[in-house]
Amino acid sequence: MLQRVAAIAVPGVSTFELGLVCEVFGIDRSDTGGPTFDFTLCTPEPGRVPMEPALAVEVPTGLDATEDADLVVVLPYKAPYGLPEAARDAIRAAHDRGAWVMSICSGTFALGEAGLLDGRRCTTHWMYADDLQRRYPTAEVDPAVLYVEDGRVISSAGTAAGIDACLHLIRRELGAQQAALVARRMVVPPHRDGGQAQYVDTPLPCDADTLAPLLAWMTEHLDAELTVPDLAARALMSERTFARRFRAETGTTPAAWVTRQRLVRAQEMLERTSAGVDEVARASGFGSAAILRHHFARVLGTSPQAYRRQFACTDEAESAADRMSVA
Repeated sequence: MLQRVAAIAVPGVSTFELGLVCEVFGIDRSDTGGPTFDFTLCTPEPGRVPMEPALAVEVPTGLDATEDADLVVVLPYKAPYGLPEAARDAIRAAHDRGAWVMSICSGTFALGEAGLLDGRRCTTHWMYADDLQRRYPTAEVDPAVLYVEDGRVISSAGTAAGIDACLHLIRRELGAQQAALVARRMVVPPHRDGGQAQYVDTPLPCDADTLAPLLAWMTEHLDAELTVPDLAARALMSERTFARRFRAETGTTPAAWVTRQRLVRAQEMLERTSAGVDEVARASGFGSAAILRHHFARVLGTSPQAYRRQFACTDEAESAADRMSVA
């Protein structure tokens, strides 16, 4: 269970990413039914920690806060500062005992210094990806994606992608509803797939119509057969233009986007209703329980039944989970 979170701030820590992690994990959301974490900001030498740009934060807690944390977040830091050896040791120790370790933006370099990138797929801000690959040649650096989960190590791209990575972990550990409550409070999308592109090479024309209305319609009709020809016709575009525009606006293909949205819908139904797996599969657009199970195993590493047992959050859903466990 994700409860205790420790974020490591070293001299030169980036102001935005520090605020981002404090916003996600440091706010009491119990008044809205959202998660509340035992959050601690820590540093190798407690006291005044300089930040970039030209600010400072008082951090009274040392790295012993990482020793029992369920998640250790590695915040990015900038030159001329380096990563203290004590911080490397704390990151490595957290990983070795099975805690989650997450880097935000260029904080991925700290994972490399801690020896956690050897043979591991990872990402960072696209501006730093080549340098990361040069420094850690055995890492599998993907410069194009928003975030990567490999084992219990999560790395994310720049700035807002750190929010996506945090919400991904909350969803994974606490369920889709809890992630949605955090996202709603922060007024951000509840889910962007990790494989979504960091940026679009060719920007849309300034006068181009957005696909937002179509995406909203697709979300409301996930149980329908959403084919590219039909969607292109609804958008009044050729299939080729539609596919290009869809990737430009979402960073992924229509098929991948629809599959991810259907999975989120299935997660929500398993958490909040007593609908059987067959009904969940039909309502979310997967068609059959077998296909639903396939996607749960591939993306979430679990089964719909196990997911419901872990994340059921209403009496109705919990009763359905009990019936599944007996069966």
